[in-house]
Amino acid sequence: MARNRLQYLTENDWVLITGKAKRLTFRLGDEIIREGARVDAIYVIRSGCASVELTGAGSRTIVAQLEPEDICGDMAFLEQSTATAAVIATEASVEVDAIQAVDLRELFDTFSGLASRFYQSLAVVLVRRLRDTTQQLAWEKTSRKD
Repeated sequence: MARNRLQYLTENDWVLITGKAKRLTFRLGDEIIREGARVDAIYVIRSGCASVELTGAGSRTIVAQLEPEDICGDMAFLEQSTATAAVIATEASVEVDAIQAVDLRELFDTFSGLASRFYQSLAVVLVRRLRDTTQQLAWEKTSRKD
């Protein structure tokens, strides 16, 4: 089950959102999001998988795996800034829906409940990510003591 999905959106919400989306296809190794790039969209993985990767000291570290229904680009969307990590296609074909931030915000203005459900969903995604990161850090700290 996708852990990074927008669980509180209704079927009607998804109809509105996907109506504004552009379907994009990426190949194995393609960057869906480039670390440090300005991101003006949220991406929803529709098929295939991708990894979230951070660059450091000449190598990349995988910090998360994304599967269908997962979202990415959300942090840059919230901050209206650049991507803090790269998202890389890890299968031969990865399809994503790209929803431009301006279109999403327009939908929020037009359909009042949509914004509430969207941000509630996004809060849950971010809490899960924070919990996973905290558990990983605790595990690493414990394993270093051995």
